[in-house]
Amino acid sequence: MAAPAYKPAFQIEVQNGLCCPECSSTRLYKDGLRYTSQGPIQRWLCRKCGYRFSESANKFFKDRQAINRSDAHQKAILMEVQKEMEKRDAGATETKQQDVKGKILEYLWHLNKEGRKPLTILARRKALTRLVKHGANLLNPESVKETIAKEKVSINTKIHYVAAYDGFAKWLNIYWDPPEYRFERKLPWLPTETELDQLIAGCKKRTATFLQILKETMARAGEVWQLEWTDLNGNILTINAPEKGSNPRQFKISDKLVSMLNSLPHKDIRIFGPATSLSNFRSNFAKRRKRIAETLANPRINKITFHTFRHWGATMLFHKTKDILYVKQQLGHKCIENTMVYTQLINFESDEWNVAHAKTLKEEDKLIEAGFEFVRYDEREQVAIYRKRK
Repeated sequence: MAAPAYKPAFQIEVQNGLCCPECSSTRLYKDGLRYTSQGPIQRWLCRKCGYRFSESANKFFKDRQAINRSDAHQKAILMEVQKEMEKRDAGATETKQQDVKGKILEYLWHLNKEGRKPLTILARRKALTRLVKHGANLLNPESVKETIAKEKVSINTKIHYVAAYDGFAKWLNIYWDPPEYRFERKLPWLPTETELDQLIAGCKKRTATFLQILKETMARAGEVWQLEWTDLNGNILTINAPEKGSNPRQFKISDKLVSMLNSLPHKDIRIFGPATSLSNFRSNFAKRRKRIAETLANPRINKITFHTFRHWGATMLFHKTKDILYVKQQLGHKCIENTMVYTQLINFESDEWNVAHAKTLKEEDKLIEAGFEFVRYDEREQVAIYRKRK
């Protein structure tokens, strides 16, 4: 009969769950008995760290480990519960956000039923969705006020946010004390006509035609974007979709612009539709404008926007006519105060002029269409003298 294999004591005790309370090692030696009033207690020696202990100490250590394991288990459970709560809160937040988005859509539909202009509805939607995107709770006015205050935008934009939310709050019967921001009116920046023409010449056919209409009609970009082919009748272009409550207006355009318009494809009832949106069209224009400014090494061109053409045209028109009521009519302004700003913009950088002469009515018509103004009639040479600022 084979002798039983020798098994070290420390291996036997490992099976019983003993370990060193100092280093948690299971490599232990028996180190005699310790006699107490409760009887003998086995002592142990740790082979790894040399720590001596008794079973009672080890029992306490194991109990402490059990408690720690229990605490860890409870912590794990609590963490899982916390995660579930966070998920539920996130779901609730998402639900609230969906509710808010639904309320915004209902409000926009309300504005539509009230007969508000599509551009007004679009502006309100952009303002409200931007507030939500930046953390505002539209059901909490204080949250909205805090978000508007933190937004790094102009004062005029903040006024727009306040107006948009004010209408939304009134629709939901939410009382709030709107913040007061004072409107900042600034004089429009004006380029030279040469810079406008350079920008137009550097753009592609479709964009160049759009800019030329802005230059000759002083119309808003949205009004030009809505132009239909039926609005063009020879040299007469009619603005039939005015914005901001303006009246329809008619303009006599140059032969050059008529030729540019006729060169465009007639694929839609609208002259500039429906390939893209005005927003995308504006973005593409900005990229092209930047390249032109770099090519000409003229950073001023990069400041020209669609609305710059309107400011420039109104200023030139007042300079020629000195008739503020006529300028108001051509711009479609509701209030004369909005038109008066153009009387303050006559600050030309140069007193140099382009001079031209006309002997026939046809020649005079061309000069007038090109923006020349009449100076005098020379009896000796029998020519009309015209000029236009460089």
